[in-house]
Amino acid sequence: MEGTSFGAGRAGGAFEPIPFLRKPQTILRIICWIFSIVVFGSILNEGYINSSSSALYCIFNKNANACNYGITIGFMAFFASTFFFILDVYFPQISSVKDRKRAVLLELGLAGFLTFLWFVGFCFLANQWQQTKSSDLTFNQGADAARAAISFSFFSIVSWAVITVRAFQRYRMGTDMSLFTTDQFTSGSATGPFPAYPASNGTDGTKTYQSPPFTENLDTSPKGYQIPSY
Repeated sequence: MEGTSFGAGRAGGAFEPIPFLRKPQTILRIICWIFSIVVFGSILNEGYINSSSSALYCIFNKNANACNYGITIGFMAFFASTFFFILDVYFPQISSVKDRKRAVLLELGLAGFLTFLWFVGFCFLANQWQQTKSSDLTFNQGADAARAAISFSFFSIVSWAVITVRAFQRYRMGTDMSLFTTDQFTSGSATGPFPAYPASNGTDGTKTYQSPPFTENLDTSPKGYQIPSY
């Protein structure tokens, strides 16, 4: 893409909300944001059940680590999606190429890390759900929430993987040097870096000499001294 620096144009342009919301990258942010809400919301609302006692236990094979992991990764993805959504709004206003590069590298690293965490979470939750006994589910309580958490964990793997690939493409794109026009470099050379030498007015070119100092009143025959005659 020509005329861009890490996926955005020259800094200083006006922000247009409608085109911004229609960008594929913005749509991906919103999708990841919704998926994360579904995962941790399902576990928080119906992921803990009780059968005979008043004590609550995790629906995923009574393994509290499974529920804690799903809630944690859900919150992490939620805040990461919010952060990068705000960063996308201010990214075109960043004038420094180095700062843009750091932002893209941050997104690349964090998106790849979240993709890995979602993969681990999907495998962990699916494994614990397979080991859950049907006798532990009272009136099938929480089963739909568990399936929703597992399903949207898988969807989150795909969405964050796409964001990682797009961030890598933006990094490989780099900066188009056509953004920096030659006017910025030739405007100063038109007048020259140094002031012009003043033109001669007809008298400056004439060489003028001054008598050496202390010679105006110099007397070749000092008073009180006579040249002896031989």
